[in-house]
Amino acid sequence: MIDLHTHSTASDGTDAPGRVVEAAAAAGLTVVALTDHDTAAGWAEAERAAARTGVALVRGAEISTVSDRVSVHLLAYLHDPEHPALLAELERTRASRLTRLETMAALLGEDYPITWDDVRAQTGEGATVGRPHLADALVAAGVVDSRDEAFATMLRPGTRYYVPHAAPDTLDAVRAVRAAGGVPVLAHPGASQRGRVVSEERIEELAASGLAGLEADHRDHDAATRARMRDVARALGLVVTGSSDYHGAGKPNRLGENTTSAHALAQIEEQGAMDVLWPERAR
Repeated sequence: MIDLHTHSTASDGTDAPGRVVEAAAAAGLTVVALTDHDTAAGWAEAERAAARTGVALVRGAEISTVSDRVSVHLLAYLHDPEHPALLAELERTRASRLTRLETMAALLGEDYPITWDDVRAQTGEGATVGRPHLADALVAAGVVDSRDEAFATMLRPGTRYYVPHAAPDTLDAVRAVRAAGGVPVLAHPGASQRGRVVSEERIEELAASGLAGLEADHRDHDAATRARMRDVARALGLVVTGSSDYHGAGKPNRLGENTTSAHALAQIEEQGAMDVLWPERAR
């Protein structure tokens, strides 16, 4: 089984990168991708765990982008993490996330017993700070019972506590990932319950500029949406993937609940600048 979308404590997951790989092995996965938000900080630890467990590792990231004022998440696989243009873009996004979270914490602090230090206490060393860490601070302070409650009541767009962060245009991000030798795939592109979604016309434009695939099988897609994403992918010659979007205890998503075919992974590996880290016995 192949799961191409997971998160660790390097961003907003609750498991360390090595533990994500160990959990993947325990779940019966043969291949797992580590795709933390806007960072490759967890790769080295995940690589060591992959060598121990025999699980093949796909190195990746999930990049926050914007298209026509729609938030779009772009999965990047097998890219050079030191490519100057892409690295600069990710660092700008990470810096904006930090400033945004500081502002949100200050706004919440006007009404609730929350400080920036409380948020930092929920964030791993070197991790990409995000709203889930703010949610965890609210849980720790007894303001809400869960991350889900925090997102449903205080941290969603439209509340007085919500502050947007800067992010690259999706088209520019696709081109930057390709320039870095990576393979760009739209994450959960039809997840309308998260908010507005990118149009099929925009997906066609992205495909013409280097988009490689669509994550069709995701828990936030119903059967009709999965079928529609497959139709769009087929029409545009894009790879179809499926994955869990695992966050450890941070979300109910379970490793391997949606998977990617071996053929799709081979197509991704053919296009990437880096190799999948296969265990010796699978070579």
